[in-house]
Amino acid sequence: MARVCWPYFDPEYENLSTRINPPRVSIDNSSCSDCTLVKVDSVNKPGILLEVVQILTDLDLIITKAYISSDGGWFMDVFHVTDQQGKKLADSKTIDYIEKALGPKGHITDVLKAWPGKRVGVHSVGDHTAIELIGRDRPGLLSEISAVLANLHFNVVAAEVWTHNRRIACVVYVNDNSTCQPVDDPNRLSTMEEQLKNILRGCEDDEKVGRTSFSMGFTHVDRRLHQMLFADRDYEGGGLANEVDDYPPCFQPKITIERCEEKGYSVVSVRCKDRAKLMFDIVCTLTDMQYVVFHATISSDGPYASQEYFIRHMDGCTLDTEGEKERVIKCIDAAIRRRVSEDLRLELCAKDRVGLLSDVTRILRENGLSVTRAGVTTIGEQAMNVFYVRDSSGNPVDIKTIEALRKEIGHTTMFNVKKVPTSSKAPETKGWGKTSFFFGNLLERFLA
Repeated sequence: MARVCWPYFDPEYENLSTRINPPRVSIDNSSCSDCTLVKVDSVNKPGILLEVVQILTDLDLIITKAYISSDGGWFMDVFHVTDQQGKKLADSKTIDYIEKALGPKGHITDVLKAWPGKRVGVHSVGDHTAIELIGRDRPGLLSEISAVLANLHFNVVAAEVWTHNRRIACVVYVNDNSTCQPVDDPNRLSTMEEQLKNILRGCEDDEKVGRTSFSMGFTHVDRRLHQMLFADRDYEGGGLANEVDDYPPCFQPKITIERCEEKGYSVVSVRCKDRAKLMFDIVCTLTDMQYVVFHATISSDGPYASQEYFIRHMDGCTLDTEGEKERVIKCIDAAIRRRVSEDLRLELCAKDRVGLLSDVTRILRENGLSVTRAGVTTIGEQAMNVFYVRDSSGNPVDIKTIEALRKEIGHTTMFNVKKVPTSSKAPETKGWGKTSFFFGNLLERFLA
């Protein structure tokens, strides 16, 4: 019998073009008076635009303009960026990070080890087990989830929670409260999964109402939350009765799709209220829907953002049917809205301990508040939590409730109300509240 011999392929051949033409990154602080230009030239590859945008947004940079061109074998783009205060990039560590991450030796994991204070996706998580939860949202659900984890002796190191169209998706990073190591005991994980599934299921018998999964690997939180809600088809839940719309009528997203006959592209145009990470959310969704961005123009005009993407499907086809166009429009609209919240923002900082998240969310629930978004971060011994809350009926939070929270939480926790409903007057600060506490500034001090 003849022996079959397979042709030999050099495993390094795939990266040959990158080694011959390594990416070039330029940080230009002189061309524009009000922003920094980040220029990237590189061999084109699938997902490169998302990779670049992800790195910039994970550094909390604001992209005010962008010009993208990747038609053919080369990828060229220019980003106009500022920091959170609207100023040029002045921090040499940030500039060095961008050059390393996007440059010839840009491997995210290597850069993270070199700069452990700035983790991509999750800040300073360390060893952990990632738990992904998706299900039907209801008031008090986050409190119940936190209580289960505390009772099973899991410490919540970090978490991100999004709600949209009455669905909830969250990624929670936990470790064992005694060893501070990832939990790999199958019996403990099985017990946790069963209890969390029961909570997500609530009073429903449908197995699809809630799902739980575990991962020992690294997850980029924002992208994973988009993927989870997209797979859950949250974009089909628009127009629900009593659903609170966080967008005022004048800022409602306007999304259109037309055909560029000359070049054979579908042109996706988006105009909506400008905000941080808007470009990431849209590019993330297009990428996960298997569309390739060949050209794009991004600009900010006052409170509005205008973004235009020239796309084709990975198979080279354009969006030719009304059904395809409608689905893409719905998915982009959902991606824009998932991160938006006009609710009251509460910021808390306290010494980390097992059960802290459970206690705080229980207090919120007992005061009739529903959490619509949440971010939990642990840096060293400090736990820093951000909650977007509204009344369990969907109404703005009453000023008396804010005062009650301040009295109950403020004696052990730095407590700050970032946004007070316009119908209420700002509460008088007491106790720890006298200290002006801004979450971003505190984060900077821990990451310095």
